[in-house]
Amino acid sequence: MMRLEDRTTLNNGVKMPWFGLGVFKTEEGAEVQQAVKAAIEAGYRSIDTAAIYGNEEGVGTAIKESGVDRQSLFITTKVWNADQGYEETLRAFEESRKKLQVDYLDLYLVHWPVKGKYVDTYRALEKLHKDGHVRAIGVSNFNAHHIEDLLQQCEIVPAVNQVEYHPLFQQNELHAFCKKHHIQLEAWAPLAQGQLLDHPKLQAIADKHQKTIPQVILRWDLQQEVVTIPKSIKAERIQSNADVFDFELDASDMDTIASLNENKRIGPDPDNFDF
Repeated sequence: MMRLEDRTTLNNGVKMPWFGLGVFKTEEGAEVQQAVKAAIEAGYRSIDTAAIYGNEEGVGTAIKESGVDRQSLFITTKVWNADQGYEETLRAFEESRKKLQVDYLDLYLVHWPVKGKYVDTYRALEKLHKDGHVRAIGVSNFNAHHIEDLLQQCEIVPAVNQVEYHPLFQQNELHAFCKKHHIQLEAWAPLAQGQLLDHPKLQAIADKHQKTIPQVILRWDLQQEVVTIPKSIKAERIQSNADVFDFELDASDMDTIASLNENKRIGPDPDNFDF
């Protein structure tokens, strides 16, 4: 993990970039197109979106206009809660694929574990994978018991679990569970939506390495073997976020960051959400 193009090998052999761009709350149209193009120009090869973000068309346009070979890109999207269920998910996938203007997806995720639906939803993902429409399938916002439920009823072990993950909410038990089952953990909101940008302990580590707090946190993700997808719409910030491959946090730094864990969510609890 010393270059932006470095990839982790998922449990089915597919290689996924350790570092990518998230486009949550990035506006459809010019804003998301400019962000994706800036990321690709900066060397990013992984773009993460979702049906509910409402910007899949803009992501697709930017990918098309970037001039970068499709095979070198890694595109992720997610099926939304209102579209869960077996047949519904197959239809939702086709809609997302058309908006993204791609023949296949690299990763398709169940966005949230909707009670009574997520198993059938995941079975639809298995069909899409078997039919060659998706290179890897996985889940998002799943706790260990949700994944155990899938493992008992489905054929394919999820390749990825994308969850809230940052120094205030380190999900150590879930991380260990995913490692045991060879499921790659991926962080959304890795920077805790700005809540850590003036933290004195993180600032001390940043000063020591002549880096910024976001760079320290994103480097920590990588050294924890967690895929990370920071969101930004500014080209200079997109470039700065990826400037994390020329330094390494030492054991003391890692211990300090470990001590910041408060098991504090900034997003909804997967066992208690209502949308």
